[in-house]
Amino acid sequence: MSKLDELLRELCPDGVEYKKLGEIATISRGGNFQKKDFLTEGVPCIHYGQIYTKYGLFADKTFTFISEECAKKQKMAQPNDIVMAVTSENIEDVCKCLAWLGDEPVAVSGHSAIIHHHQNAKYLVYYFHSQMFFAQKRKLAHGTKVIEVTPDALVDIALPVPPVEVQREIVRILDNFTNLTAELTAELTARKTQYAYYRDNLLTTKPQWNHVKILDMLSQPITDGPHTTPQFVQNGVPFISVDSIWDGKIHFEKRRGYITEEFDEECCKKYKPQKNDVYMVKSGSTTGKVAFVDTDIRFNIWSPLAAMRVNEKNSARFLFYLLQTERVQKQVKAKSSHGSQPNLGMRELEQFEVDIPPLDVQNRIVNVLDNFEKICSDLNIGLPAEIEARQKQYEYYRDKLLTFAENGNTILSRAEQSRAEQSRAEQSRALIKLLQYVFGYAVVSLQDVVKNSCSGGTPKKGVSEYYEDGNIPWLRTQEVVFRDICKTECFITESAVKNSAAKWIPENCVIVAISGATAGRCAINKIPLTTNQHCLNLEVDPEMALYRYVYYCICARQEELLAKKEGARGDLNSTRILSLQIDLPSIEKQKRIVSILDRFDAICNDLTSGLPAEIEARQKQYEYYRDKLLTFKEVAAT
Repeated sequence: MSKLDELLRELCPDGVEYKKLGEIATISRGGNFQKKDFLTEGVPCIHYGQIYTKYGLFADKTFTFISEECAKKQKMAQPNDIVMAVTSENIEDVCKCLAWLGDEPVAVSGHSAIIHHHQNAKYLVYYFHSQMFFAQKRKLAHGTKVIEVTPDALVDIALPVPPVEVQREIVRILDNFTNLTAELTAELTARKTQYAYYRDNLLTTKPQWNHVKILDMLSQPITDGPHTTPQFVQNGVPFISVDSIWDGKIHFEKRRGYITEEFDEECCKKYKPQKNDVYMVKSGSTTGKVAFVDTDIRFNIWSPLAAMRVNEKNSARFLFYLLQTERVQKQVKAKSSHGSQPNLGMRELEQFEVDIPPLDVQNRIVNVLDNFEKICSDLNIGLPAEIEARQKQYEYYRDKLLTFAENGNTILSRAEQSRAEQSRAEQSRALIKLLQYVFGYAVVSLQDVVKNSCSGGTPKKGVSEYYEDGNIPWLRTQEVVFRDICKTECFITESAVKNSAAKWIPENCVIVAISGATAGRCAINKIPLTTNQHCLNLEVDPEMALYRYVYYCICARQEELLAKKEGARGDLNSTRILSLQIDLPSIEKQKRIVSILDRFDAICNDLTSGLPAEIEARQKQYEYYRDKLLTFKEVAAT
């Protein structure tokens, strides 16, 4: 039985009560400050628009501030309150919210609701992002261009309200999922930063490259779409603008609308979209964003997009990447006029200065960047796919956990609860495998590759039945000296194992000395054995790592490991050892590394081969000749 089951059976045996939000909370509207009131310091504030773009589910600090004078006129959310955006452009975003977990009150803008309550704030936020809440808010939402759910309407939202202890346990389980997604997202952000670094590095000017203007790369002058607002129809030719441009792609689901075929033909007299064209946003807040046309479908563009088509001497994909570099983006900022919105003229864009290599070099660079970009951005592979999968898994368990039977207490099946509890370890393993596949290696802690870990024990000294005639190998710390262990100096009895902390460990564990003069040293046991309490025994998960690879990694991290020693005796403990980080490539690469190191180790240490054998042979040869040279025929006595 899981902890959640136990809590439900104990605290709500007759089921979980459903209540209206108005019964457990007070709901008020936000204040009236605007973006123009923002400061870099002062009283923390949350603008409703930031809930969509800057915040996650929880926040303990803000991105913006307002003056104390302005704050006196505002509505404040207290710590543990929920801040909800009650207007949006779509049904999905309306009622997005966050739990304010900061230490002080925070000012809240208009178009927001402040929900004051005495429940677990995270529990409520998780519920407000569930499908159960979505179904209810859809009925309450009104409007066409602007979707709104009034704070007064929120009081009728029905939700399960289990005891706080149950809420806390559900939050703990769901936090595991959200934390992993956050880790994956941070990893993806890091990889995109790395990608941008490599992109700019690859596209950095080389001595043999040609210094040209962007116009020199094109088969025709830069152009754009119509400057008049078209008449949209229900079905027709997709018409796109700046909203469709992000992540280097055209997202047709974000089209402005459809235009008639007749209007499209009229537009095509000026510009007809073609596969391998490159677009740059030249007007508005996203000026400088770039997209590549990778489709043959019929569509057209509006005037905020600048269309570029390369000549036969250049690669369209190369131009696409070139336009995203820091050098070009700096020129975008410098050459854009700034009225109410940035605006970049097409003739100015044509004159941007760039450096380009020959076409064959362009193609090689494109091949590298295409592969890296696919890993970072493709929704079917790499980290985006992993994040999407984890998000779906999280949403499944979230809605399961937050769905209470009104007449019972079941939430998840026992099997589902078990999977939920185990999922974090499984997801961590999946992430490591993914990083190995994408980037060649992952940085992990020993804990991530160890299946089991334990220390041993010392049978009570002076008890003869523990030691006399013992046949169980018992390893002491002083025997841990960077080598394979095929035998031990001491043996104990079955009785000793039963009556002490000494326990059997299988062969091929990595053994690390915890304390004493040998603290930090490691070895591999080639036979099953027991150890004393000053040995940390690591059974390596063979699906994650080779035990000999882990052994060599610990050997290589000696200085780092010894730096973790504490106390008068300079002891280590299992936590410090298991937190040691190592680079973990794929199993195949580990095998190659281990093979090389094993051969080198044999050359240096094997008594039957390599240098030790050679030294022994030379020693015997030396002793032979020494004795020969020092043996003289005795002079006969006279």
